[in-house]
Amino acid sequence: MADVKITIIDRDGISHEVEAPTDMAMNVMELVRAYELAPEGTIGICGGMAMCASCQCYILSEDVEIPPMQDDEEAMLWEAFNKKENSRLGCQINITEELEGLVLELAPEY
Repeated sequence: MADVKITIIDRDGISHEVEAPTDMAMNVMELVRAYELAPEGTIGICGGMAMCASCQCYILSEDVEIPPMQDDEEAMLWEAFNKKENSRLGCQINITEELEGLVLELAPEY
């Protein structure tokens, strides 16, 4: 498996193109933390359990296939601040080869 390129727009509006490993069972939230694209303690507060929405992001790519939302993620986003039609929880999007070229924006901190 190869790394994929993902573009992450941080909360300051700065775009970062990062290499994301597809062989480490990482998710988007962990990728943001690994590249320190959000201040420590502001993303992944629940540890990736879909219980806090601190890793909420907006999917800007229309041509990248993201796995469908599961019930836990949908329930958490229903309660989240700053929710949009393209909102997803980064902790629920695993890094796979299908994410090549993904562009996403981190939602504002509460």
